[in-house]
Amino acid sequence: MIKNIICLVILLAMCPVTALAQQHAIEKALDDYNRTPSVETANRFFALLDQEEFTEEKIRFSAHVPPDSVRQQVWYWASEWFYDKQDYTQSKDYGLKALKLYHGASDTKADCLNLLGCIYVRLGDFKNAAAYAKQCLNIDMASGDHDRISSSMNTLAGIYMAAHQADEAEKLIVQAINHADLANNPARKAVLLGTASEIYHSLTQEEKALDYAQQAYDLEQTLGRSLPAAYRLDQKASALMGLKRYEEAEKALREAIPVMREQGDLHSLAIAANHLGTCLIWQKRNDEAFPFFREAADLLVKMGDPVNEMYSRRGLCLSLWESDPDSARSELNRFNFLKDSLYTSESAEALARLNAEFGNDQLTMENEQVRNARTRDRIIAVALLLLLAAAAWWVIRRQRHRQQQHINKLVREIERLKAESEAARAAMASSRADISDVEEALPDDEPAPTIIGVTENEFLTRVIDFVNDHLEQGDFGLENMADHFAMSVSTLRRRLQDATGVAPKSYIQAIQMQRACNLLDSGLQIADVAMQCGFTEPGSFTRTFKRVLGLTPSQYRTRA
Repeated sequence: MIKNIICLVILLAMCPVTALAQQHAIEKALDDYNRTPSVETANRFFALLDQEEFTEEKIRFSAHVPPDSVRQQVWYWASEWFYDKQDYTQSKDYGLKALKLYHGASDTKADCLNLLGCIYVRLGDFKNAAAYAKQCLNIDMASGDHDRISSSMNTLAGIYMAAHQADEAEKLIVQAINHADLANNPARKAVLLGTASEIYHSLTQEEKALDYAQQAYDLEQTLGRSLPAAYRLDQKASALMGLKRYEEAEKALREAIPVMREQGDLHSLAIAANHLGTCLIWQKRNDEAFPFFREAADLLVKMGDPVNEMYSRRGLCLSLWESDPDSARSELNRFNFLKDSLYTSESAEALARLNAEFGNDQLTMENEQVRNARTRDRIIAVALLLLLAAAAWWVIRRQRHRQQQHINKLVREIERLKAESEAARAAMASSRADISDVEEALPDDEPAPTIIGVTENEFLTRVIDFVNDHLEQGDFGLENMADHFAMSVSTLRRRLQDATGVAPKSYIQAIQMQRACNLLDSGLQIADVAMQCGFTEPGSFTRTFKRVLGLTPSQYRTRA
């Protein structure tokens, strides 16, 4: 088995030595085709993509292929290429040109429509994103595949939610749940029920939101998926807070948070901690709320997530307002800085969610507190000015000197905060998932298995066994693995890379693909294979499978 895994790892690890030069070569080949459209220039472009293993299979045209068919393929793959390179403007332009050359409904047209929907989401144009996603959904509807239909509807519902069109999202999610029932896919239905809960929460229909969250939680419990069940408890708590049933919401969150902490999902942990802090604020238990907001803020800073950090800073301000006004103002300044930075970088949606989370009454309360604080500050300032007016000249001069020092200090602080924010956004853009350096030291009920002193093969075997045992629960990441083997994440990562010669993520992905091949050979449905290999969406599984093995799961199953 280890030999098979190593073979897959080698396949995953292959990449061009001069990636930047290869990228320039591909873009030059595309320019050559645009200047001189021909089969020869098109084949040169696809040959370079094939060297990058970017296309699913080798594409080569004969001299008899119609020019429009060649253009269609060149421009579609150019759009995919620029999307992968995060150049969304060029990706959009090529995608639109390719779309004009499709005639009638087909799977390839659906791929192009889906790509354009993703591009417009990245560009923040939710109207166009929804339009193209809807056309893709129409093609899926015509296919009659209920599982694909439910997945497409869930995606479109998410776009409508992002665009603050919850009414449209509601219509889609109800239909998506019906199709999931027809597809008999309980795991997908649990996800859809969770989405429905969030939609109804945004519509302030909290009884419905609570009912859907409870159904999702019950399904996750039946499936034995502890971490997704914790997510549903968080959604349930949001609905309960909307109903002002704060004690029940607190109970749900206190049940969810230890699971997230134990499973190493620090991002969900931070968000749930924000929710619990908010729940305690509503119960006027500010002192108890503070440590949850503090933990959330620290985690989110390390992860580079300024959007959710705003929630934490706002909560810290509210929890400290009575006991430590100076610290509260400092947190409020940080919140305002993040708010302004995010607003100027296309995050108005996040601010809308923030207002919905705290509620208008809470916003009014905070604004009133700020106004009262400013009034007190003005009164104090006037009194100080009167005293200063009666003081001697040397006192005034000394005071001005101190004020100048204070201004200089504030300028330095603002520059520091700006640098922190830019660094956080850069970290979030490079890898939102790279949080493995944040380690948790938690007690365990029984001694963890150790891998110190074992041979390299035995070490790899234990790693493979751990991943396979935890795929269906979704808790096979390095944090959980490190806890299981009683070692630090950094030590595990270093030892695994030394043993395999590749990144741990690639090695784990190889184990997933090895298991997928075995399950596909057994005749299991592709959607079930995806779930058993740690993928929550069959589409994500199919893309990964094609990238690694060069053919789709269906093609692999029907191979000679």
